[in-house]
Amino acid sequence: EVDLFSGGAQEHWYEAYPLLHDAMPVVRLEGEGPTPDTDGFILTKHEDIARVVKDPERFPPRIHEAIVQIEQAQNAGKTLPGVNAMLASMVTLRPSHELYRSHRQELTDPWVGPGASRHTDMIKDCAHRLIDRFIDDPSIDFVQQFARPLPQMVMANMLGFPEDDIPQLAEWGNAQVAAFVYGKGHRNLLSQAESEAQFKKLEAFKAYVQGHVAAKRAQPQDDMISWLTQVHYEALDRPLTDLEVNGVVYAMIIGGLETTQYALEEAAQLICDRPGLWHTLQAKPTLIRNFVEESMRLRSPTQGLSTRLTAYDEVFQGVKVPKGSLLHLRFGAGNVDPDEWDCPFDLNLAR
Repeated sequence: EVDLFSGGAQEHWYEAYPLLHDAMPVVRLEGEGPTPDTDGFILTKHEDIARVVKDPERFPPRIHEAIVQIEQAQNAGKTLPGVNAMLASMVTLRPSHELYRSHRQELTDPWVGPGASRHTDMIKDCAHRLIDRFIDDPSIDFVQQFARPLPQMVMANMLGFPEDDIPQLAEWGNAQVAAFVYGKGHRNLLSQAESEAQFKKLEAFKAYVQGHVAAKRAQPQDDMISWLTQVHYEALDRPLTDLEVNGVVYAMIIGGLETTQYALEEAAQLICDRPGLWHTLQAKPTLIRNFVEESMRLRSPTQGLSTRLTAYDEVFQGVKVPKGSLLHLRFGAGNVDPDEWDCPFDLNLAR
């Protein structure tokens, strides 16, 4: 029996994935659906995961349920406990897939993804400053001296936070991902005490961001928060509220900080494990992009998420999945699926 969520299981995920592909590509988790009388299902095949991700109508995001609950509580004059800034902002900013697309295209694409090149000089400067600190050392702790601080510095500069605040920002960043690190099972459940401790830290982060939002509304700078306070959001034909800006900032950090740190760490490990690869990349820099793609495939920064529901009865790999089930999309397994990739565990710069 393969349990991807037991203590220490992460040490053996890449040994488990071939076993699941061969014997149980769809794993049923009884009673672990959105309600106690429903089930969860782990999908490990690339074709199944791609099918779900590409069809948000048939496989709606689970977070939409939370948005509806928050909106209903607000309409009734109530406040739901434990609602972070991102969730609260989604009620108005992106309650539907159409607005989610607008949110990405209008509010984040100018700064990340298609707009990432605007940060090239800043990122180089951050990297050079970190390297200067250890360039004369005989050995370094790559994770602590580069892989972790580089995304922290880049994120702080992009958003408009002082680099001196990075230690505190790192603590809040850890609070954001607490459920993914310490949560139990595929739903990443925290205990009540853990949830309360997390929410307390996130409220402090929310207050910190609000202070910067207010200051940048009054005196905009060349950073993302300043831009968000000034932009006219065409999808809603209005400026963003302070809470909405706060929510976008929250999403930027939870989506781009820990994942980037992990990607850098694992890319370095892949190089260390393959003698000659470093010299190959040095000799032919055009292969670096291929290497980044392969490293992200071989060591997925997000191994899996339980984020989609079934709006209809479905069948995956011959397994019947009832309407109302919760799907755990195992990206790490899908990215080493032998039906999708030849020699899936090989790092192939010619893919």
